[in-house]
Amino acid sequence: MTNENSSSGNGSARKIDLGPTLSGQSRPNPEGVGSATRRKVVAASFIGNFVEWFDYAAYGYLAVTISVVFFPESAPETALLLTFALFAISFLVRPLGGFVWGHIGDKIGRREALSWSILLMSGATFCIALLPGYATIGIAAPLLLLLLRLLQGFSASGEYAGASAFLVEYAPANKRGLYAAVVPASTATGLLLGSLMAALLTGLLTAEDMQSWGWRLPFLLAAPMGLIGRYIRTKLEDSPVFRELSQEDEVIKAPVKSLFRDHWRRLLLAAGAVLLNAVGFYVILSYMPTYLSQELGLDATASYVATTVALVTYIGFIFLTGMLSDRFGRKRVLISASIAFVIATVPAFMLLNTGNFMVIVLVQILLGAMLTLNDGTLPSYLAEMFPTKVRYSGFAVSFNLSNALFGGTAPFVATLLIATSGNLLAPGWYLMGAAVISLIAVACSVETSRKPLD
Repeated sequence: MTNENSSSGNGSARKIDLGPTLSGQSRPNPEGVGSATRRKVVAASFIGNFVEWFDYAAYGYLAVTISVVFFPESAPETALLLTFALFAISFLVRPLGGFVWGHIGDKIGRREALSWSILLMSGATFCIALLPGYATIGIAAPLLLLLLRLLQGFSASGEYAGASAFLVEYAPANKRGLYAAVVPASTATGLLLGSLMAALLTGLLTAEDMQSWGWRLPFLLAAPMGLIGRYIRTKLEDSPVFRELSQEDEVIKAPVKSLFRDHWRRLLLAAGAVLLNAVGFYVILSYMPTYLSQELGLDATASYVATTVALVTYIGFIFLTGMLSDRFGRKRVLISASIAFVIATVPAFMLLNTGNFMVIVLVQILLGAMLTLNDGTLPSYLAEMFPTKVRYSGFAVSFNLSNALFGGTAPFVATLLIATSGNLLAPGWYLMGAAVISLIAVACSVETSRKPLD
C-alpha cells in the first residue's frame, strides 16, 4: 500500500502518479488523496449525476401523460411522437454544451463545470413543473416546454463526461474502471427512482389527476436535490492531475481547438464507440415502458414494474463490468457487449411480444445485463482515450455528439419505425445496427486500461 499522506518535503509542486508503469506494475495512488476524499468524490459524482438523469427519466416515463397535457388536439400517436420529438430536440444542443462545458472543465476546472451544470439542470427541471398546459396558454405551452428541455440538454451535456473524468482522475490506477462505473450506476439509479415514481403515480392517481397535477411532482423534486448536489461539489478540490496541470502552467487556452487539431482520430473512434450506449440506454431503460404499454398493450403499471426490476439488476451488474474491465481490459468487454447485441437483440424483442409478464421481465434483465457490458466500461474507456489537457472536452464532445444524433432521437425513431413499417421488432433491428458500428469503432481503437492517463 502507498502512504497517501507522505510529502516531498521540498516545497515544490506535488508530482502525481497517473497510472501503471510500462512494465504493467501498479504505481502509487495520487499523492495526498486519502480514502475519505475519494468517498466524497464518489458521493458528489453519484448524487449530481443521479439528479441529472432523474430529471430526464421523469420526462421519458411520463411521456404519455405529458403528450395529453401539451398536445391535446392531436391524435394519441401523433401527440406521443411530438412529445418524443421535444425529447430528441433537446439533445441537439448537447454537442454545443459539450464544447462549452469541455472548455470550462479543461481550462478552469472539472469541479467548476460540474457545480454549474447541476444548478442549471435542476433549475430548468423545476420550471417544467410550473408550466401551464395547452388548455391554459395554447401553443405557448409546448414552446416553453421546448425551451426548458433545451436548457436541460445543454446542462446535461457536461455532467456525464465531467463526473467520469473526475472519478478516473481521482481513482487508483488499477481501479479506474470500477470508480468510473459509479457514473452509469447513478444514472440508472435516477432512472430507477423515476420509474418507481411513475409506477406509484399511475397506480394511485386517476388519469385526470395525473394530467392535472400528478405529472408535476417528480419535476418539483429537482430543486432541493440539485442544491444538495451543488453544495457537495463546491466542498471538493479539483482532481489531482488537473491541479498538477495548473501548478505547472500547462493548462491550454483552447482545449477544443487542440482536440480537433491533434486528436481527431480518437474523437471519431470515441463517438463510434458511444453509439451502442446512446441507442441502447434510451431504448432499453427509458423508452421501454412506453413500448410495452403503447405498442404491445401491456398494462402501464406492469410496464413500469418490469422496467424497475430490470433497472435494479442493471445497477448490480454495472459495478461487476467495471471490475471486469479493470481485469481484462476495456476493449475485450466493449467488444463482447457489441457481439451480444448483434446476436441477441432481435430474438429478445420477439420474446417481449409474447405478452407473458415473467418472460418480459427476464428479457429486460437480459438486455440490461448486456448493456452494462458497454455502459460499465465506457466511462473509463473514454476518459483514458484523451490526455489530461483535453480529457473533459474529448469525452464531452464525443459522448454528446453520438447522444445528440442517436440517443435522444432513439424513442422518436423507434416509434416512427414502428408506425411506418408496422413491424414491432423495428427497435431491435435499430439497436442491432448501433451495436455493429460500435463494434467496428472499438476494434479499431487501442487498449487504455493499463496505460498512464497521459
